[in-house]
Amino acid sequence: MGPLPDTAAAASATEPAGRIAAFFDLDKTVIASSSALAFSRPLLRQGLINRRAALKSAYAQLMFSLSGADAAKTERLREQISALCAGWDVAQVSAIVHETLHDVVDPLIYAEAVEMIAGHKAEGHDVIVLSATGAEVVEPIAELLGADMCVGTRMEISDGRYTGEVEFYCYGEEKATAARRLAETHGYDLDRCYAYTDSSTDLPLLEAVGIPCTVNPDKALRRTAIAREWPVLLFTKPVSMRTRIPSATTVALGVGVGAVAAGATWYGFRHRRKGTS
Repeated sequence: MGPLPDTAAAASATEPAGRIAAFFDLDKTVIASSSALAFSRPLLRQGLINRRAALKSAYAQLMFSLSGADAAKTERLREQISALCAGWDVAQVSAIVHETLHDVVDPLIYAEAVEMIAGHKAEGHDVIVLSATGAEVVEPIAELLGADMCVGTRMEISDGRYTGEVEFYCYGEEKATAARRLAETHGYDLDRCYAYTDSSTDLPLLEAVGIPCTVNPDKALRRTAIAREWPVLLFTKPVSMRTRIPSATTVALGVGVGAVAAGATWYGFRHRRKGTS
């Protein structure tokens, strides 16, 4: 098992012991697509969306993957999905997600992310997924990954149906707020915690932890990562979890967190503490 990164090792030697968590963004960090839009096809089959909406979602997903998710684009996607799901039956949506999870999401999961999660689990760290995608989608994916907890966007529900209003949008500063609340509740020392994300909109989350890591970063985040000497990881190998490991509960493989996953390239070989550049 490889050693922890240098900064984490130094922190362990000089600071009081505290629980450690690894916070993972979902879309384009753990999976190679938008998790919400990936379910367009099964939603179409079940009659929740029409073909025009499915094509629009496919186009939005293509633009999302080609040019990254800046604040304006993510907000447009949020508005589109919120308006689209107004009136949907919550139980039906949950059933569709669970029934099609392996077919839709399983092939999109990055092998490198699986290895990184396994390394954290092997070190005794909690793994937490934070995503702007709806909780009904995030929760089963997090379970598939073997994550300990997850936080996703919560839609308002009335009489078992979505109203189209958002109760909590797990995005931007709110994602960092969620991490702080979890740290307070579960006793995490954020200076010793990790965060992984691809988007510059998650900069508040990266700045909230002591060990920020970027994964397939957009242009703005890549510039920030290079300037602050944060690692830049390139995840390129989507692979089915069913062929990767026997089950989600066997995620604690003997892979050290300090060992860079296959295919990952580091720009910056030491972790800067929070507040330095």
